Amino acid sequence: MRGDNAVLIRGGGDLATGVALRLHRAGIHVAIAELPQPLAVRRTVSFAEAVYEGAHTVEGVESRLVEANQLSTWEEANCIPVIVDPDANLLGMIQFTVVVDARLLKSPPAPLPAPAPLHIGLGPGFTAGSDCHAVIETRRGHTLGRVYWSGSTQPDSGEPEGDPRRVLRSPAGGVIIGVKNIGEYCAEGEVVAMIDNQFPVTSPFGGMLRGLIRSGLQAPKGLKIGDVDVRNDLSACFLASDKALAIAGGALEAILAKPEIRSKLFVS
Repeated sequence: MRGDNAVLIRGGGDLATGVALRLHRAGIHVAIAELPQPLAVRRTVSFAEAVYEGAHTVEGVESRLVEANQLSTWEEANCIPVIVDPDANLLGMIQFTVVVDARLLKSPPAPLPAPAPLHIGLGPGFTAGSDCHAVIETRRGHTLGRVYWSGSTQPDSGEPEGDPRRVLRSPAGGVIIGVKNIGEYCAEGEVVAMIDNQFPVTSPFGGMLRGLIRSGLQAPKGLKIGDVDVRNDLSACFLASDKALAIAGGALEAILAKPEIRSKLFVS
């Protein structure tokens, strides 16, 4: 893989994975930069899991943990490399044509270690024309997935979309121990996880456990650690969401809108 014909995606959570899947399936080389200990909630559909497992497959596409120095010789056609590189220092070694910041920090980003011909930001915190070239709306509604070449997306509401009760948060700081598995049904009031084996996290209503961060990780008080889906659709636990794919469509649109970028990424 050469940087000049590839996209670096910062973050490997569920929305970032939707972007990676759509770009990969469109024939674009993709690499993912992640944290040493990712906190993905929807782990089953997050390429970030490769950091822990060495490899992780979503919808038939495999991701694999690699070292930064392996990337220049990467030739696995149907496999997405994942690198532990929280600060994107890789950009000082390889010039990627496109950088997609999918970390969803919801705050203004620090400057990239090296400039990219096309820098795309996802959601609040980015201002197109200032700290990135294009920003994509991540909030549900008629503007979801739209590309803005100037200005910002809708501001962060501070509230989860839909029924706010669906989001499970850590009641105290400590180590999370999962009691239920992703894809299992949870009755109202049933214990889903424990914090330090002292503080229970319970399901707010009956539904499918759609996401839960890994057992053994340190969870500060208030951290989002799980998600319960009242629809009870098991496939929702193992497929990229409509939201992720809509945002991914915006990223693909931004790339294709620039002929000079398009010509670099689509090479024979």
